[in-house]
Order: sequence, then C-alpha cells, then structure tokens
Amino acid sequence: MGIGENGKATTMEPGPERRGASFRVADPTTKAFFWLSAFFVVYCARPEDWVIGLAYIPLAKITAVLAIWGLFSSIGSTKRTMKDLPKEARLLLAMIVLLFVGGFLSPVWRGAAVSRTIDFSKIYIAWVLVFLLITTFDRLRTIILIQTCSVTAVCAMALIKGRNTPRLEGVINGIYSNPNDLAFGIVLSLPFALAFMVTAKTGVKKVLWLAGMMIMLVAIFRTASRAGFIDLVIAGSVTFYYFAIKGRRMYLLVAAAFLSLLIGVTVGGKLYDRFEALSGDNATEQSAYGSYEERKYLMVRALGAVAEYPLFGVGVQNFGAYSGVWKDVHMTYLQVSAEGGIPVLIIYLMFFRRGFQNLKLLRKRSDLDPDIVLFVGALTGSLVGFGVGALFAPETYQYFPYFAVAFTATLMQTTKEQDQGSGVAVPPPKRGRHFLEVYADRGRTGAVTPVR
Repeated sequence: MGIGENGKATTMEPGPERRGASFRVADPTTKAFFWLSAFFVVYCARPEDWVIGLAYIPLAKITAVLAIWGLFSSIGSTKRTMKDLPKEARLLLAMIVLLFVGGFLSPVWRGAAVSRTIDFSKIYIAWVLVFLLITTFDRLRTIILIQTCSVTAVCAMALIKGRNTPRLEGVINGIYSNPNDLAFGIVLSLPFALAFMVTAKTGVKKVLWLAGMMIMLVAIFRTASRAGFIDLVIAGSVTFYYFAIKGRRMYLLVAAAFLSLLIGVTVGGKLYDRFEALSGDNATEQSAYGSYEERKYLMVRALGAVAEYPLFGVGVQNFGAYSGVWKDVHMTYLQVSAEGGIPVLIIYLMFFRRGFQNLKLLRKRSDLDPDIVLFVGALTGSLVGFGVGALFAPETYQYFPYFAVAFTATLMQTTKEQDQGSGVAVPPPKRGRHFLEVYADRGRTGAVTPVR
C-alpha cells in the first residue's frame, strides 16, 4: 500500500523483486524438483559409467537427499501433502514391510535379505517424491524426457563401447549390465520416445527422435534377448494401437514395420539363432538351449520355494542361494512369490493393477489435452511391456516399472486438481452399502433411511 497525492491509500504494483518472491511462494518445490530431475539422470543414465571418478561419488544418494531436503523446506506451502498419497503408495509400503518381515525370518540368509530389502525400500522414497513434486503435466513430461533420453544415450554408449562384445553383456553396469535387463529397460522407454516424436513441433526434433528410436531398436536386436523381442512386439502393438489406429496415424504402422524389418535383417542374426536354438538342434547355439533348460529348472525350484515357504518366502534376492546354482528365476512373478511369499505377490499385483486402473480412467475422459492423451497411450504401452516382460525376466527390484505407476498416479492427481480448480464436479468416492439398507426401499419415494 502507498499514499497518493490526495492522502488516500493506493495499491502499488509489485516490482520485479516482489513478483519473483510471489513466484517462489506459489511454487516452493522448484529446487526439490530440480534435484529429483538430477536423481533421474543419475539412475537412468548412470553417468558414473561415462565419467572417470564419478563412480566414487554417491550421486544417487546426494541427489535424493537434496530432493528430500527441498521438499522438507517447503512443507506447509506445497500443493500436495502426505495425506494426498494414493492407494498405490500404501500398497508399496505394505509390500516393503512384508519383505522386511520375510528378511528377518529368512531360512536362507537373514543378513543379506534385510540388507537388500533396505536397498529396495529406497524406491518408496523416490515414489513419494515423484508424486509430491510432479504437480503439472509439464513436470511429468520433463521427468519422462529425462528417462527416455537417458536410455537412448545408454544404448548409444553400449553400441559404441560394445561393438565387439557379444550381446552387449556387461558393457554398461548396474541395471543395464545383463542383456535381458537392458532390453527390458529399452522396451519400457520406447513408447515415450514415440510420444515425443509425434508431439515434436519441428521436423528436426522429429528426425532426432526417430534416430533415437532406431538406436534403441538396434540395441535390442544386439542384445539378442528373446524375452526382450517378444516384449517389444506385444508392447509395440499396444502402443501403435493407441498412436496409429485410435490416433489415426496409420503412417506410423508402415514406418515401424519397415524400420523393424530393416534393423532385424541387418543386425538380428544372433537373435534369430537364439530363437532357433530352442529346438536344441542348432549346434552353434547350444549355450542358448542350455539357458532355456536352466530357466525351466529354476522355475521348478521357485515353485518349490513357494510351496515350502508360502507366507514370507526365502528373503529378498536369496533365491539364488536357495536354488543351488546362484541364479535368479527368469520370471518376476515367481521371483516375488519365492522371495517374498504369496501375500507379497498379491500386494505386488494389486499395486500394478492400480496403474492400469488410473490409465483406464484417464482414457475415458474426452476433455484431456491431445498431448496428455498421447502420453496416456505411451504409459499404457510401457506398463503392458512391463507386464509381459515380467513373464520372462527377474525385474522385481528394478525401479522403472514402479516409476511408471507413479507417473499414472501423479497424472491422475493432476487432472483431479485441475477439475477442482475449474469448478468441474468431481464424483464422490463410492460408499459401500450399510447392511441395514436392505430394509430401505432402494431410494424410491418414501424410502426408509436406515439407522446408523
């Protein structure tokens, strides 16, 4: 307020400093979101494998702690609070608690099971940060962009460094060290790359995204992962259903078929040999056939573990020791039930079912921005890719699938907040019938209100 020439109070326009302060008050989580973005760069791109010396710095812990501190310092002025966390967060927490119980009761190796559960439990912190800090579609798009660009860069680096390495095995460390895991991560990210290409505003950006997808496809064929290829076909079919058929972009189907055929013919020889080896007649790929037989044996051992320890399992990542061959069972659902028990498997399935439910509700809306519609389709393809890929690979403890569910939850919450801000009526949560309502007249005139 100021004093005018007539002695009356007048309202003063805020200067640049005050406008900046107002922006910080309106968006207090900017710094926290920056560090969350940095965490995604560290987790998805693994810069410690690229830059000498970074391997000795705990980048993931540093960025996560700074993101937590940024969120903590803005408590009281954020759009979302812990009370807003959806059911998915409670399911994930319940799963982790049961894994801790199973770790302490492990019949195989308690110390290792508890230690590995502690490592896995960090996903809950990351999940909560994603939900609380990604409060707009632009922020969600930024995080997905980081993940997709990181996976593309990892593929390019793997192809360069591993040009003479069979199946690109061990070229990149961590979550990309195993060829099947690398293929799995690529399949989960490819739908996002397609979404970015379609929504790109310039021809140059479209060409760059097309080049990125070609790099990812070449990397999948170079891994010669049979599971990755099957996953690619199914997840790709779902993605193109939403992008090409429902989105009326039939040219995408033609382009995808041509590029896949071209890349398959030029670099898919190893993959073809591994599929042929399933018959056991290909002398040059006996190792592939042996891998197939070994996986069958591990599945039988996993079923035995479930039958012997159905409640709490053998402990996180203890199945290798239990199996006697020190290898994981190549099926996520068996891995969860063998190492966590049947209750954990049920919660695990409920958690990912929530992701599909969120997407189903979003697809029913007719008022969404076209870009959001595209990313809903991409998220659907990514989650389907996870569900199928989990049948062939041990991916229980990889973060990408959990992030995908977090993306669906934050997008769902964002649309709800937009509805509330625009005055659109939000339907109340469904309430179960009271048992005394059987005596009421089912809502007709003169109905009896049950006593509560």
